[in-house]
Amino acid sequence: MQDPIISVSGLRGILGLSLSPDTISRYVAAFVEQLPEGPILLSRDGRPSGKALGDIVQGTINLLGRDVIDAGIAATPTVGVLLRQYRCMGAIQISASHNPSEYNGLKLMGADGRVVSAEKGAQIKAAYEEQPTTWAPWDEIGSTSLCEDTTSEHIKKVLDTITPGPIQKKKYRVLLDSNGGSGSVVGVKLLEALGCEVEVLGGDPNGDFIHPPEPTAENLKTIADRVRELRVQIAFCQDPDADRLAVIDENGRYIGEEYTVALCLQNVLAKRKGAVVINGATSQMNEDVAAEFKCPVYRSAVGEANVTQEMMFRDAVFGGEGNGGPIDPQVGYIRDSFVGMANILELMTKKKKPISKLADALPRYEIVKHKVEMDSEQLPEGFDRLKYQYKDAEVQEGDGLRFMWKNRWLIARASNTEPIVRVIAESKSFEESEDMCISAARTLRGI
Repeated sequence: MQDPIISVSGLRGILGLSLSPDTISRYVAAFVEQLPEGPILLSRDGRPSGKALGDIVQGTINLLGRDVIDAGIAATPTVGVLLRQYRCMGAIQISASHNPSEYNGLKLMGADGRVVSAEKGAQIKAAYEEQPTTWAPWDEIGSTSLCEDTTSEHIKKVLDTITPGPIQKKKYRVLLDSNGGSGSVVGVKLLEALGCEVEVLGGDPNGDFIHPPEPTAENLKTIADRVRELRVQIAFCQDPDADRLAVIDENGRYIGEEYTVALCLQNVLAKRKGAVVINGATSQMNEDVAAEFKCPVYRSAVGEANVTQEMMFRDAVFGGEGNGGPIDPQVGYIRDSFVGMANILELMTKKKKPISKLADALPRYEIVKHKVEMDSEQLPEGFDRLKYQYKDAEVQEGDGLRFMWKNRWLIARASNTEPIVRVIAESKSFEESEDMCISAARTLRGI
């Protein structure tokens, strides 16, 4: 067996190749044995392997002497709501997010409903690698109960952040692309509660993806065609565990994930002014939007756990990541596609404009992303060369290097799971961003 990928927030791998029952059981035990006494929530997205993996996870938790509340198929942000609702000490979501069907994995959350921190993730990984498991005696095995209503509390929390009445009167025609994932479970009910006429694609959460699971422009070409055929006013496209949201406008144009948080900010900051947190690789358009409302923006290291940590520190009113992951602390400190849907529909209603016009009104930037293959021992010299090359830039260190100029920036950061450096640049034109990435990649290689 190959080693699975272990990141800050969990584990994932390919079934039969890097993901085995023994691997799953050991990793679950490493997490559970560090939790305080109390029940643990278990859920999964729609992948076909999820039920079998769930049986292993549930059995492991019970054999450790702990009780399980099984929520069945549910979106990742819903898990964040449910574990707080049922006062669980932690949660395990079985999901491989946007990875292909052959992948699956475990996403871990603490009692606060957040993805576990980098520090906690490191402790869990160390226990997985080194610490033997202590199983419960035969007469202290835990039990499992089913969560009967997995949607009501989450929908209520989302609706409480907006004013539904005016949206309901609009009776928007909406296409929801859940792509065989868990997003339809809450998505359909939420949109119907907002008075929408909903056309669903991939609404059966069976993991049978109707297109590649990451909600990018290339993968959503068939959905864009359906928007034009069905003449809907907006399309909401989710990844399999529904913590990310991409938007297609009424003309079938892919607006994309980078616009999701910026559109939400226009709606949120008009009602609640305060600090905003995004990660270092998220578009500058969010800073421009926040500046219109005279609200400060803080950037965290890349990664959901880092964003939410900074949000709590800054007492932020909103935050998110440029991969289409809005975070509203009133709902939960977790990326939430349903928060995105509700805020965008309310923005359309208030502004009395179609989504195409709202997107066009946002400041336009172009982000380009490259990968550079590099071993870890080559990084220090490569980063020193970058700092020399970009002496004219303001630089931030910690999460790799972030170079900033007026209306453009560049990031170089090492991957946590692969021997590569990710180079990301944003400017006012695609050509300039592409040139920045190519130049930085050459410098990293010492060419």
